[in-house]
Amino acid sequence: MRFEVTILGNGSASPAADKHQTAHVLNVREQFYLIDCGEGTRSRLLRVGVSPLKIRAVFISHIHGDHIYGLVPLISSLGLAGKQTPLKIFGPGAVGRMLDFFQNEFGQPVDFELDFTPVDTTAHRLVYENRSMEVWSVPLRHRTPTTGYHFVEKPDPHNHPTRSYAYLSDTLPSPKAAGLVRGVDLMYHEATFAHTDRRLARDTGHSTATEAARIALKAGAGELIIGHFSSRYKNLALLEDEARAVFPNTRVAAEGATFSVPLKKADPGL
Repeated sequence: MRFEVTILGNGSASPAADKHQTAHVLNVREQFYLIDCGEGTRSRLLRVGVSPLKIRAVFISHIHGDHIYGLVPLISSLGLAGKQTPLKIFGPGAVGRMLDFFQNEFGQPVDFELDFTPVDTTAHRLVYENRSMEVWSVPLRHRTPTTGYHFVEKPDPHNHPTRSYAYLSDTLPSPKAAGLVRGVDLMYHEATFAHTDRRLARDTGHSTATEAARIALKAGAGELIIGHFSSRYKNLALLEDEARAVFPNTRVAAEGATFSVPLKKADPGL
């Protein structure tokens, strides 16, 4: 049973020839979930072999364009593909207003339901669950209301220990967020800037690679993925090395890469 995330885009707001804007696709036991939806997400899904029709739900962190400009094209493509079942979408309230504008002003509305649930970006709450997984909101510290998400696998009939993934982007370093995802197996944390640019990071509501690593250390994470890189950095090894100096088990969110949490050995005593 797979529990893995594939990186569709690792860039930030400024365009770069070799970086697409933020989007991840999470596979939990062959159920697919989209996390943020930057420009070009629908084509990136196809490139990694995931049909947009397989997406069960979309989780948006905040309303900034590099995290949401791909959502309307994705919805349009699903309509053209004949989708009939509802699409669940979670995010700050502004996302709902954007969806209303799309349905009312962009010509023919799609035939399937856009099932939007607003997320309180100031609260740590269960926002979604099914038989395989729970998803919790994680308040973040950015220039606009922003939430992270903590995806926690539910126990299976064979008593395998559960697995988890935390998505923390965009944000200033937040010890509170680290505490809310304590013990997470796989953590994604934005690392927009190198630590030499920490003043710029603070002024724009972002984190450095060093700060991302410190949060992973505080959270007791198993593995850290860093991403959301500024276009000013051509050599991402600089950011990876910086984070590894604090948290050795760090990897760059290379586009198209898949990061897996292996199935853990079942506890025979349960």
